[in-house]
Amino acid sequence: MTHKKSSPSLTHGCLLIAVALTLAVPASASWKEKVLYSFQGGTNDGSVPAGGVVFDSQGNLYGATTYGGAASCAPIGGACGTVFQLSPPAQKGGAWTETLIYQFQGKGSNDGSVPNSGLIRDAAENLYGVTAYGGTGDCVLLGVKAGCGTVYELSPPAQKGAAWKETILYSFPTANQGYVPNGNLVFDSAGNLYGATVFGGSKRTTCDKFYGGQCGTIFELSPPKTKGGKWTEKALHQFAGVAPGKQYGDGANPNGGLVLDNKGNIFGTTFYGGNASGGCGPAGCGRVFELQRPALGGGAWREKVLHNFDGQEGATPAAGVIFDPKGNLFGTGFGGGSGYGVVFELEKPSGSGLPWEIAVLHRFSDGNDGANPAAPLVFDGSGYLYGTTQTATNRNAQGNIVRMKPPIREGGSWAFSVLYTFAGNPDGAQPSSRLVLDQDGNVYGTTEDGGSGTNCGFGDCGTVYEVSP
Repeated sequence: MTHKKSSPSLTHGCLLIAVALTLAVPASASWKEKVLYSFQGGTNDGSVPAGGVVFDSQGNLYGATTYGGAASCAPIGGACGTVFQLSPPAQKGGAWTETLIYQFQGKGSNDGSVPNSGLIRDAAENLYGVTAYGGTGDCVLLGVKAGCGTVYELSPPAQKGAAWKETILYSFPTANQGYVPNGNLVFDSAGNLYGATVFGGSKRTTCDKFYGGQCGTIFELSPPKTKGGKWTEKALHQFAGVAPGKQYGDGANPNGGLVLDNKGNIFGTTFYGGNASGGCGPAGCGRVFELQRPALGGGAWREKVLHNFDGQEGATPAAGVIFDPKGNLFGTGFGGGSGYGVVFELEKPSGSGLPWEIAVLHRFSDGNDGANPAAPLVFDGSGYLYGTTQTATNRNAQGNIVRMKPPIREGGSWAFSVLYTFAGNPDGAQPSSRLVLDQDGNVYGTTEDGGSGTNCGFGDCGTVYEVSP
C-alpha cells in the first residue's frame, strides 16, 4: 500500500464485438507545461498528491497529498497526509504559493490518515474528501489498529489567514461497513454524498485476504436533519467478487469517482470481478456497473451490469466513467487491449432491455502514446476528451497527457494526440489524477512522482502542473 510505483493508484496497491480505432499519434509540441508546485515531503509539506485539484471561486487550487505532514501514522509510512491550497500569483508569470490548510493526525487523534482521493467543493466553498485509514474504526493493518477510513469536511475560515476547520463526517466503524474509502465523492441534488470503499463489506469471499477477503462497497452518506447532528451512512451495495472456480461473478474493488444520472442512479467501475474466463485470471477483468435507485424510499438499490471486460476490449479499469450529453459512458481500462490499456465508450441503449454496446476508441501501445491510463477522463466544451497515462516507456518518458477529438461524422474515428510527455525530475512523473480545465482551455493536474522534492524515501514527492496550448 505504500509503494506507489507498483500499482495503478495508491489505494490499489493490493489490487493489482469492439472495434479498435488505434490511430497514429501526432505530436503536439505547441502545448507547454509548467510545474506550479513541487512537493518537498517531510513534516512541513505534503508528498504524493492523492488526486487532482479543484478550483474555488477565487481561482485558488485545492488538493490532498497521501503522505507528508504529521509523522504519527505508523504503520502506514509514518506520515498522515495533508490538504493544500495553491494561490495564483498576483502578477502574470509569478510563482504560485502553497499553503497547508490541514494536516491529518491519524487514528491516535481519532482523525483520518492517508487521504487517497481528490476533493469536491460545495457552494459554500467547503471541501470534502476521504482518507484510506484513520478514524475510530477497529480495522487492523500490519498488526496495528490503523482505522477503517473516514469521510471529512474542511470549512474555510471566516477571516482570511485563520485556520480551516476539519470535521469528520463519518468514521467507518468496522470493515463490514467498508474499509479503505477511495476516489472522489459526489453529491446528489438532496445533499447526500456517495462514494466507494476498495475493501470491506459483509461478503467475505475471494478478494484480497490481506484486507479480510472483502470486495468493497458503495455507500451513501446523508446529512443530518438538524444542524450539528450526525451524518448517516448506508451501504448501498456490497460486492462479492468471483467465487472460486466460477467464470463469472460480481464486481470487486470499486474505484470511486462515481457519477449520477438525472434519476439519481449511480454508475461506476470495479477494478476486478465480473469475467474471470478472459485473460485476467480468476479475480476477473473488472466491470462497469449501475446501481438503480429504489422506487420507494428505504428500498434496496439494485445492481445492473453494463459491461464485463474480457481483456481484449480492456481490463481492470482504475478510474470511473463519465457521461457525454447523450448519456453514453466513457472510461479507460488500466490494462487489456494490446496489454497497455484502452479508452472505451459504452453506448446507451436505444430501448429498454437492450445491452450497452462497447467500442474501443484507442488501444495504448506503450510507445509514443503511453500506457496504463489510471485517471478519469474529462470533456471540454467542444466535446474533446482529455486524460493521462501513468507511464510511457518510449524515450524513458514518465507519462502523458492525451486528448481525443470526436469524429466529424457519426461512427467515425476519434483522433488521438499527445499534448505533453513528462520527463521526470525536476518535471513531474506518473500523472494519475483527474484533470481540470479552466475557461481558457488550460489543463491542471497532479503527478504522484517527479518534481524537485526528493526527500520522500520511495521516490520524488510529486507536483501540481499546468499545461497550456
